[in-house]
Amino acid sequence: MSKELCNIITQISKEKGISKDALLKVLESALITAAKKRFGANPNITLHIDPKTCNLQAFDIKRIVANVVNKNEEISYQEIKDIFPDKTIGDTIEMPISIHDFGRIAAQTAKQVLMQKVREVEKDAIFDEYKDKIGQIVTVTVNRKEKGNYYVNLKNIEAILPQKESLLNENLKRGDIVKAYILDIKKTSKGPLILLSRTCPEFVSGLLKLEVPEINDKVVVIKGIAREPSERTKIAVLSNDPSIDPVGACVGMKGTRIQSIVREIRGERIDIIAWSNDPRVFIARALTPASVNMVGVNEDEKTAMVVANDEQLSLAIGKRGQNIKLATKLTGWEIDILSESEYAKMRTEELEKSFKTEGNK
Repeated sequence: MSKELCNIITQISKEKGISKDALLKVLESALITAAKKRFGANPNITLHIDPKTCNLQAFDIKRIVANVVNKNEEISYQEIKDIFPDKTIGDTIEMPISIHDFGRIAAQTAKQVLMQKVREVEKDAIFDEYKDKIGQIVTVTVNRKEKGNYYVNLKNIEAILPQKESLLNENLKRGDIVKAYILDIKKTSKGPLILLSRTCPEFVSGLLKLEVPEINDKVVVIKGIAREPSERTKIAVLSNDPSIDPVGACVGMKGTRIQSIVREIRGERIDIIAWSNDPRVFIARALTPASVNMVGVNEDEKTAMVVANDEQLSLAIGKRGQNIKLATKLTGWEIDILSESEYAKMRTEELEKSFKTEGNK
C-alpha cells in the first residue's frame, strides 16, 4: 500500500506540476476527512504520512482526566497509566487507531477530497505563476469565440480576451496565433481568470520593448504613450546615450522593427517621437505627422497655442480631432491650434484694437 501510494503521488506530482510535499499535505487532509467520517466525525483525529516511505499513521488525540465526561476528547488516567507512564492528568496523548478498515465509503470520500484538493492546488499554482506576470506580453492561440469573448490557450491554460479588448478591424478565428497583454488575473470559484488585452496603450509599448533591445538595456526609455486603438498610437522616447538616436532605434533598419509591430496591431499607425523637456519642442513633435510654425505656452495653466500652415492645419488636427487629442494625452498639455491665416487675422484685429485704444487717449 505504501509503495503504491508513493508511486501515485510521484505520478500526480509530475503530471500536475505540484510538489510532492504539497500533495502529501493534500492527502493527509483527505484521509483525515475520511477517518472522521468513519469514526463519527471525531474532531480530534489526526493523521501523518511519512514523506519517505508513505506509511500512514492515524491518531486519536485525547486529554487525560481522572473521570471521563466526554469520551471523544477525554481518556481515563487509569486506562493509560501503564501505556504512557510519563503522562499525567491534564496532558494529551495520541492514541494510535487502525486506518485499514475505512471501508468503501470512507475510501471514496478520501478520493473525492483528494481530487478536489489537487484541483485547488492546481488553481493556486496557476494564480501564483501568473500574478507576477501582469503587464507582460504573451503569445496565445485562439480556441473559440463565445458570448463576446475570445477564449485563448496560454501554455495549456485558458485565458480570456474580451472582444472589447481586441482590435476593431480583426476577427480572430480558431487556431489564430496572436500576442496580447496580461491585463489582470482574478481568483474565481472556477479557478484563476486571466484577462488579456490588445487595445491598451501598454500593449504597444510592450511590443516595442520586445522588438527594441535598446529599451530592454535601458539605453532608450519610453517616456509616454497615447493610443487610439486600431487608429493611431504616439510614443515619446528618450536616449540615455547621446550617440544613439531613440527614434531610429525604435524604427529599425528600413523600418523593420516598427513594421513588425504594425503588422501585429493590424496596420495601426504609430508615431515615434523624441521626447524633449522643452514643452514647445515636445508639443510640436507630438503633432506629427503635421509640421507647425510656432508654439506658445502658458506654463501656469499648462495650455499651448500652436500655429500651423493653412495646408497643415487639418493634418495637425487629424480625422475627428484624433491627432491633436493624442498629442494632448501624450504631452499632458491642453493644445489649441490655429492656421497661419487665422493667426494673422487675430493679430491684425488685436493691433487695430490697440491703435483705437491709443487714439482714444
